[in-house]
Amino acid sequence: MNTIIIEDENLTAQRLEGMLKKYDPNIKVLAVLPSVAESIQWLRKNDSPDLVFMDIHLEDDLCFKIFEFAPLTSPVIFTTAYDEYMVKAFKVNSIDYLLKPINYLELIAALDKYKTLKAQFSKPDFDTLLHYFGIGAQQPAYKTRFMITVGTKIRSIEVGEIAYFYSDEKITFLVTKDGQNLPIDFSLDKLSAVLDPKVFFRISRQFLVGFDAIQIVHTHFKGKLKLELAPKSRLEVFVSGDRMTDFKEWLGK
Repeated sequence: MNTIIIEDENLTAQRLEGMLKKYDPNIKVLAVLPSVAESIQWLRKNDSPDLVFMDIHLEDDLCFKIFEFAPLTSPVIFTTAYDEYMVKAFKVNSIDYLLKPINYLELIAALDKYKTLKAQFSKPDFDTLLHYFGIGAQQPAYKTRFMITVGTKIRSIEVGEIAYFYSDEKITFLVTKDGQNLPIDFSLDKLSAVLDPKVFFRISRQFLVGFDAIQIVHTHFKGKLKLELAPKSRLEVFVSGDRMTDFKEWLGK
């Protein structure tokens, strides 16, 4: 089992990791994350773990911010000193809620609960069961905002502010409608999966464009399509041949 611990108290995180190893030496703790910002960055760059242990009061905010800005679909066991967040926790991925200091027997019961649920259901049925518990139910169908790290600050960008995305030198950039180019920790493949396909279209391996950003479509050499975007791109923008038919259909919807 792969897991992460989201906890801002080092001793508490170490104690929890020790109890997990005692329960099952094969459990891998992939990361210990002390803040909302670091958790969001880690979850964006890595595959979701099998299970997450999450404190509620972190060093920079309440943990619930993580669910707004990161693609977290894993079940969560909350570990906290506060019981007043229990109802809210069970609306965002929670399968158990342990009060600090964590009791080893209660931790065993929570882990056994997770393993029993997973063992008794096939993969599709297990995903359905997690959805029944509310896991993923609070996530919007498509992303409505992105968190951008600029230096030591995190900035929220609404999708409505974005003109298009492009990839250059293995870095993905977001271009706002007012012309800002900002690096983003998402691949174009991932962006295609989390954005509304009525609004954004992947025209090539290098560009994912918003409908409103397309100013002019030129017929180019050998029938290729070349786009003029606003704000203007410093790179030439072509529609790939294998996406041309779908692109024309998308434009006409």
